[in-house]
Amino acid sequence: MNRYPVWKYAILVIALVVGVLYTLPNLFGEAPAVQVSSGKATIKVDATTRAKVEQALAAAGIQPVSVALDPNSVKVRLDSTDTQLKARDALQKALSPDPDDAAYVVALNLLSGSPQWLAAIHAAPMYLGLDLRGGVHFMLQVDMQAALTKRAESLAGDLRSQLREANVRHGGISRNGQAVEIRLRDSQTLDAAKRVIQDQFPDLQAVEAPEGTEYKLTATLKPEAARRVQEQALKQNMVTLHNRINELGVAEPVIQQQGADRIVVQLPGVQDTARAKQILGRTATLEMRLVDESAEGRAAELGTGPVPFGSERYLEKTGRPIIVKKQVILTGDSLTDAQPGFEQQTQQPKVDLTVDAKGGRIMRDTSRENLHKRMAILLFEKGKGEVLTAPVIQGELGNRFQISGSMSVNEANDLALLLRAGSLAAPMEIIEELTIGPTLGAENIAKGFHSVAWGFAAIVAFMAVYYMLFGLISGLALAVNLLLLVAVLSMLQATLTLPGMAAMALALGMAIDSNVLINERVREELRSGVSPQAAIHAGYDRAWATILDSNVTTLIAGIALLAFGSGPVRGFAVVHCIGILTSMFSAVFFSRGLVNLWYGRQKKLRTVSIGTVWRPAAEQAITKAE
Repeated sequence: MNRYPVWKYAILVIALVVGVLYTLPNLFGEAPAVQVSSGKATIKVDATTRAKVEQALAAAGIQPVSVALDPNSVKVRLDSTDTQLKARDALQKALSPDPDDAAYVVALNLLSGSPQWLAAIHAAPMYLGLDLRGGVHFMLQVDMQAALTKRAESLAGDLRSQLREANVRHGGISRNGQAVEIRLRDSQTLDAAKRVIQDQFPDLQAVEAPEGTEYKLTATLKPEAARRVQEQALKQNMVTLHNRINELGVAEPVIQQQGADRIVVQLPGVQDTARAKQILGRTATLEMRLVDESAEGRAAELGTGPVPFGSERYLEKTGRPIIVKKQVILTGDSLTDAQPGFEQQTQQPKVDLTVDAKGGRIMRDTSRENLHKRMAILLFEKGKGEVLTAPVIQGELGNRFQISGSMSVNEANDLALLLRAGSLAAPMEIIEELTIGPTLGAENIAKGFHSVAWGFAAIVAFMAVYYMLFGLISGLALAVNLLLLVAVLSMLQATLTLPGMAAMALALGMAIDSNVLINERVREELRSGVSPQAAIHAGYDRAWATILDSNVTTLIAGIALLAFGSGPVRGFAVVHCIGILTSMFSAVFFSRGLVNLWYGRQKKLRTVSIGTVWRPAAEQAITKAE
């Protein structure tokens, strides 16, 4: 009656082994480390960088525990925090002697201390949130006025192209703040320009005004269009920040919108505020401009003449100067995709670009008018521009075109990744910064651990006193529940925060409810005179429906918190929901397996250790009378 088949015990053993293996990495703690990542998008971290790191450490007399090369960084594990600081200073001096033009970002970090054999089975510890691990917190203000100005600049170029296609002659188009001003000579031309704006630019509203013998048409964004531009700028900045920070390997960064024009960025584990600012400062802006092919421009490239008016001088990564025009043809905002590939004829690396409809129209017009001329793609980082490539326009371009030239396969892959990552739609500035040290994080971990441990101990002590052996079995089931909960969170690579640890403590208190229901049901069956084996069987079977109902209703509340909550509430809900599922397994399936293993094979079982089985007073009186 109370016997499990072998396959059920096999499931229990497998669950225990998996739980232990994936919980173990959380017990090894974290080791101090230094992370070296690229400070510029055009610089790649590879085996050469690792060799430079090892040479710099050897020259400084520092012996690292290990030096590992990741896809985006070199991580140096060290034996103490003092050595960590010395290694950071040595690497900073060797790799980036000029802090204003740093080629690499050297930042303090923490790495998991779990052994390699656990990493081989992909067993990794949970990520710790900012309140547990320490790190930096920034609030960034997005310059919405700059976003609107940038949009007005783009609309001015579009208006110029559309009026030319419609054969509408004008006296000049200029941008005045966030408004586009068009000067027209007569009323007929004014009406034609208004029709073009009405048909082709639904986001603009135009106001006419006489200006001497001519007319001035002032076009501005409608309020709803301006609001949409601001929302898109905020979202694009968030996506760009996420792409850039992910390239640096920061574990579980938090990037959230706050209000209409602010973004909160949290970088757990990053201990150096200055380096964190450099990480945020890596956000880049891409621009496409024509190369100045005039005689003056060529002379400026050769260094035999000044830079012509209306042009600027930038350097390629090889150090060769390129003279480009100031007029921006296209920005990274219009790019929708970038993929590396190879040319069919020459098999040379290339990058295939895809732009939106507006960008395709601009590229079509520009390429048609500038065949066999060069177009430069510039990357602006930290206020400094660099020419990524300056290919020759070989034909009319559209929504899809390619960048080719003297680039390697790795350079093509890096350029495609950079272009896909996007650019900032509007500049930002840090208006709030907060550093949470690892010491405070360790205190929070200790307090959270003590709350879970003392809560667990109090529950097990009460259950052991009140339910005897069944109480001890319930305590073991509760321990398995905690083990599985931590293992599942580790496998999901969830971020544990202080509210998450509170949810763990709450999950223990709620999980024991199922065992209380089972034990009381077994007691009721024993009071009714049922044999011990039948009482155990009925107790588990009849309590299951109640356990399922109570857990499902609690799970619904947890899913609601998960769906509509954010930040700490969402972290609490994740642990809460997983804790409910693991408690149903441990309280019913695992505890019954232990009971069956202890009592199931005893054919003539007369008593069970489940505490005092109190009988009703009337029943006790009848027993005495008999």
